[in-house]
Amino acid sequence: MAKVLVIVESPAKARAIGKMLGRKYIVKASLGHVRDLPKSQFGIDVDEGFSPKYITIRGKGDIIKDLRDAARKTDKVLLGPDPDREGEAIAWHLQQILNLPGNSPCRIEFHEITKTALEQAVKQPHLINQDRVNSQQARRVLDRVVGYKLSPLLWHKIRRGLSAGRVQSVAVRLICDREQEIREFQSREYWIITALLQSKRKTLEAKLLSRGKVKLELENEDAVNRILSDLEGASFVVAKIASRERKRRPLPPFTTSTLQQEAGRLLNYPVRKTMQIAQQLYEGLDMGKEGAVGLITYMRTDSPRISESAQSSARNFIEETYGPDYVPPTPPVFKSAGRAQEAHEAIRPTSTERLPDQVKQLLSRDQYRLYKLIWERFIASQMNPAIMNATTVDIQAGEYLFRASGSVVRFPGFLRVYKETEEAEPVLPELHEGEALTKENILPKQHFTQPPPRYTEVALVKMLEEKGIGRPSTYATIIDTIQTRGYVIKKEKNLIPTDLGFIVVDMLKDYFPQIVDVEFTASMEERLDAVEEGGVAWQKIVEEFYQPFEANLEHAEQVIENISLVEEQSEEQCPKCGRYLTIKQGRYGKFLACPGFPDCRHTQRYYERTGATCPLCGGMIVERKSHRGKRFFGCSNYPDCGFTTWNEPSAYACPVCGHFLVYTKGGSKLHCPTCDQKYEEEDLKELGRPKEDISPKPIGVN
Repeated sequence: MAKVLVIVESPAKARAIGKMLGRKYIVKASLGHVRDLPKSQFGIDVDEGFSPKYITIRGKGDIIKDLRDAARKTDKVLLGPDPDREGEAIAWHLQQILNLPGNSPCRIEFHEITKTALEQAVKQPHLINQDRVNSQQARRVLDRVVGYKLSPLLWHKIRRGLSAGRVQSVAVRLICDREQEIREFQSREYWIITALLQSKRKTLEAKLLSRGKVKLELENEDAVNRILSDLEGASFVVAKIASRERKRRPLPPFTTSTLQQEAGRLLNYPVRKTMQIAQQLYEGLDMGKEGAVGLITYMRTDSPRISESAQSSARNFIEETYGPDYVPPTPPVFKSAGRAQEAHEAIRPTSTERLPDQVKQLLSRDQYRLYKLIWERFIASQMNPAIMNATTVDIQAGEYLFRASGSVVRFPGFLRVYKETEEAEPVLPELHEGEALTKENILPKQHFTQPPPRYTEVALVKMLEEKGIGRPSTYATIIDTIQTRGYVIKKEKNLIPTDLGFIVVDMLKDYFPQIVDVEFTASMEERLDAVEEGGVAWQKIVEEFYQPFEANLEHAEQVIENISLVEEQSEEQCPKCGRYLTIKQGRYGKFLACPGFPDCRHTQRYYERTGATCPLCGGMIVERKSHRGKRFFGCSNYPDCGFTTWNEPSAYACPVCGHFLVYTKGGSKLHCPTCDQKYEEEDLKELGRPKEDISPKPIGVN
């Protein structure tokens, strides 16, 4: 029997595909790229149209020999790497090393690892898409130009081990710019006045909106007290009730970026973890009697498109499970943002009938949670909108206008499947215009405007996508790299630039403005997309970038003086020589090192201080990690003091018992672990006074 060799990227995928295709096919894995630019030299001939010099990747010799041997023993070779630019480039390199004819239809593509999809793919091989290959080559060459030419300058002028990148440098700039905004932010005081009002049926809350037609902005306590004085004898009457029907439409099925964002927001997964788990779900998992099968479609996509067969399957499932009222008259169509590759589908389950709870016992906890998220988002995207009754009630109190709002779900629609985390609006009691309400209380509350939040991984991914910077499939690598280089640290979920990050970004702004210019980088991304569409030669794009970049590089080499990084001194003394240890930034975060190097080579772990004091010995509470990498907090005097806690301590002491307060999960609320008193962080600006002493006093209560 004639044999066909199918080459894919990963062994897991090869095993799953081999079982599905049967004995006629031999399926082997290339383990990713087999050729690349050399690490030890530039590898690009600038004078020959930026011709790249590809070499076999170290360690891939045996793999290539095995693939060549297998190709000689089979009648046909089919190349099935992932259906994207990188996959196309891998297929092209495999075609080169296996000496397959350039006009040979050897490329196969499939967006899900199912028997049906694979059988269709092997019947429809096509030529390698050279425009897609050229787009990948252009990206690789540009990245090599920036990395190979600019990184040595950073090594020479600042510190060894640094790097610059076409996309990573813009990401660091965004984080630094946000940090600068936070530092320059000036907080402004404002107040909100809430009235607690009693109808015949229940209590409702209404917020002060305006005096007459003038919207009120309360900036200080004096202004608040004048209004409170005016309201002392006021009657509260329902002036106007407005109700309207509001439809909340389902969100599209996931793309790579939206999956990264939602998995981060709802499951607390870092971007890299999300992509690793999605890769496992795509490549195939053992489903018992069903064998190995891919549970989701290809997870690197920027298109929300859904195939007709998948939509039909989802509509049948929705009608059978939830009823015909939940099925839209026509399947929804979601528009792509920018230059999405419409040949791709969104990320969806390969079978709507494979319910998350049915496969839960066959998956790890993380795999189950991500699969459930993808399955629910897809099914919800094909359902009817939720219908809400939104009501606004205007309440007159003398010359002042208060407003209460609420909503009721009349028809849940897609919310039956995909629960959104936003807080539901309160349900208002049945009211009538002209109805008098009884004042229970008026509560003024002081607030202060807050600076913009620091970027989290989720927020950075969202910003990069909105600005058109890089591609979602590379975001995990970018976020890892900027931390590894010491430009950014992650504390809690926040990405915080280091002094080194600021120094590098400032240098790039001064001498290589295009490298860290958001609009320029986005326009470059569009031009690279144009290469893939066959609209422009890749060498032209590289040349247009290279000429001004080379000139800037020569100028920078001549004028930039060496920058001495001021090392931060810690309070810890070297146990060997007594010098105060300095805080250094390494590949895995901060560590302490003796400034006496090379005479003294002592180093030790660095622990972030929390500002809290140990209740047992008075030592500082520091952040630690268990041997499994889980964060906890303990006394800096360990092992002499063994105090530990899983709760994150704050710098605030409980005004009642003096124990440090701890943060509640996911917010700014604090509580005391010993006397269980609860506080708002905003109310603890005046330390030493319990919350009830500093909260606004209610009006009208003796």
